[in-house]
Amino acid sequence: MFSTSITLNQFIVAIQETLVMVGVSLLIGSLIGIPLGILLVVTRPGGVLESKLFYSVLNPIINIVRSLPFIILLVAIIPFTRMLVNTSIGTSAAIVPLTIYIAPYIGRLVENSLLEVKEGILEAAESMGATPFQVIRYFLLPEALGSLILTLTTATIGLIGATAMAGVVGGGGVGDLAISFGYQRFDTFVIVVTCIILVIIVQGVQSLGNYLARKARRN
Repeated sequence: MFSTSITLNQFIVAIQETLVMVGVSLLIGSLIGIPLGILLVVTRPGGVLESKLFYSVLNPIINIVRSLPFIILLVAIIPFTRMLVNTSIGTSAAIVPLTIYIAPYIGRLVENSLLEVKEGILEAAESMGATPFQVIRYFLLPEALGSLILTLTTATIGLIGATAMAGVVGGGGVGDLAISFGYQRFDTFVIVVTCIILVIIVQGVQSLGNYLARKARRN
């Protein structure tokens, strides 16, 4: 036994659940958030696909969703979560609010990364006759690649923290372990170990992100 209330196998299962929640919600959230970030940049005033109407609608929607604390969002969309996955507890249920939480967050981070690209590069692309799609594909995204990698790294770390909060409503993972066995059963050992596990995961993700970003910038 690891302690009086929990086994090593339970820690392993909890870590696996956390990785699944982070991986799946990050993948789906990126598929939604990255296009959102690109749209925010290209449709804003002065963008290559400028559309004041589209931007004025999309921008506040992203702000509204981002302004909701995750724990409130988690509870508020329980009916929607239950409708999608037929349950409101467990790992699969936690993925729904995690995805909704991270998608606009990634969108805003991607927007900030793309805005760092020097306007001169985009102007040069347009002067060579590049279409808006070509500007985005061959100039905007490659120039911001290093920053985009760090953006996804930040989003991943934010998700890890959110999965811990998902444990409040039985979302599974390390956070659920800390609450169910550590907090509710007054087991300090479990709380300390779960904190150490989360720190190790976060440090690993950050180190990998920094390495990939440096490599992308050298290229």
